[in-house]
Amino acid sequence: MESLLQSIEDWFRGILLSGITSNMSNVFDSVNVQVGQIANQVEKTPFTFSPTIFSMIQNLSENVIMPIAGLILTFIACYELIQLVISHNNLANFETWIFFKWIFKTFLAVTLITNTMNITMAVFDVAQYVVKAAGGIITESTYVDPEGFENFQYFLEMQTTGELFSIFLQTFIIQFLIYILSALIYVIVMARMIEIYLMISLAPIPFSTFGNKEQSIIGQNYLKSLFALGFQGFLIMVCVAIYAVLIQNVAFTANIVGSLWKVIMITILLCFTLFKTGTVAKSILHAH
Repeated sequence: MESLLQSIEDWFRGILLSGITSNMSNVFDSVNVQVGQIANQVEKTPFTFSPTIFSMIQNLSENVIMPIAGLILTFIACYELIQLVISHNNLANFETWIFFKWIFKTFLAVTLITNTMNITMAVFDVAQYVVKAAGGIITESTYVDPEGFENFQYFLEMQTTGELFSIFLQTFIIQFLIYILSALIYVIVMARMIEIYLMISLAPIPFSTFGNKEQSIIGQNYLKSLFALGFQGFLIMVCVAIYAVLIQNVAFTANIVGSLWKVIMITILLCFTLFKTGTVAKSILHAH
């Protein structure tokens, strides 16, 4: 009878050990896949991410928003001419050069607004170069190898059946939480790209304000916001690199449960820092 019970216990322990190992393998596989996806997504420009979406946004910008921007530019050009004229004592001290100044400023404003998409894409081309250069350095150290935790199996075999069952439940919960966090990370990265598309769709309007010194603040802030979105990708890569290093430094000791929950806490920390990258990038570039 005792041998039968021992056989059943050994069989149950084998199932628990296999389940725990499978759960942990899924956790680290999910980490590796998610890190790879982040690195792959953030280095894409709006065009390379989805040519179809980019084409739609470009058509909307040029056919719907551009006429509105043209009206704004016309109003600003007229306003600027009036300001130039009345600034000289209401024509009491009239000088003809002010018209050449107005023509030159208007020409620059028209040139900017007609090349809105080219300028916008140039911003993300610069950002892509920076992110790719960083990615070549960072991704070499972000792979988490589950085979590196050789002590994990050793400490598991030292546990009682009840402790193994508890660890199995916790690894199952951790695996589930990792999947949720992975989905959240995916949403954060995709939300950044959608925000970029939204910014691009309205680009002609802020570009139409460069013809006037006071109103050009709108355009300047828009450009700073574009650069912030571009370089947010670089900050995301830095967060991923820090995350991978922290995960690799988790030591699986006799306190297996504590080690497992360190993994989940570090992943939560990654989500939090990814949420903050947009704010940090805008604060550095002083974009509102």
